[in-house]
Amino acid sequence: MTADSDAPDKEKGASSQAAARLPFYGRRQGHKLRPARQDLIDTYLPTIRVDPRGSLVDLFPDRLKELWFEVGFGGGEHLAQQARAHPDIGFIGCEPFKNGVASLLSALKSHDVRNVRVYDDDARHLFAMLPEASLDRFFVLFPDPWPKTRHHKRRFINPENLNHIARLLKDGGALRVASDHMDYVRWALFHVLSHPDFEWTARRPGDWRTPPADWIATRYEEKALAGDRPAYLCFRRRRRSLGDGA
Repeated sequence: MTADSDAPDKEKGASSQAAARLPFYGRRQGHKLRPARQDLIDTYLPTIRVDPRGSLVDLFPDRLKELWFEVGFGGGEHLAQQARAHPDIGFIGCEPFKNGVASLLSALKSHDVRNVRVYDDDARHLFAMLPEASLDRFFVLFPDPWPKTRHHKRRFINPENLNHIARLLKDGGALRVASDHMDYVRWALFHVLSHPDFEWTARRPGDWRTPPADWIATRYEEKALAGDRPAYLCFRRRRRSLGDGA
């Protein structure tokens, strides 16, 4: 193998190492897991865990119609139910909070869901391994709003991450963002609409005040409904120009 043919792998390795050094903010574990949940972490998770050094072929050897990606899936209700409803679609879910991962694993195991792969760490670590235009949907649902001004740099919706999401989404692919924190909603709208590769699909207030037809509510969302009503923002990845190389 020539040095030139080695270059993409070296670049990918360097990108993965750089991603691993990204600062992480948030909790990784809450209360101690029950033995059955801990067993799922120890024995089941390794069979469906994403290796950032791997490839999509490793993750989904069988041909699937689409690939959806969810950042910070919390307890996994949305991810598990979407996967059950769409067995012909592959799902990658990222969540560093161990208790949430265990909850998702329990749901997948009990319903024999086989089209989900899990990364129990920072989603940004996976951006380098995914090919351009490989995703059909990207979900950022009820992310930590980091309300203090000095913490806004920690928000997941930011110009750098949007560049990655734009690269990963296919033309016409969907970016869905939901939040009950209105300052975060305004933040997301500003940054996504400032990005040249995205357009907002809303045409009237009801388009963002009510969830999409295939929406699956979570326990967190049900709690949020008691306060500020969530906003459901749906964006579309614009068609690439001929010079974009996709």
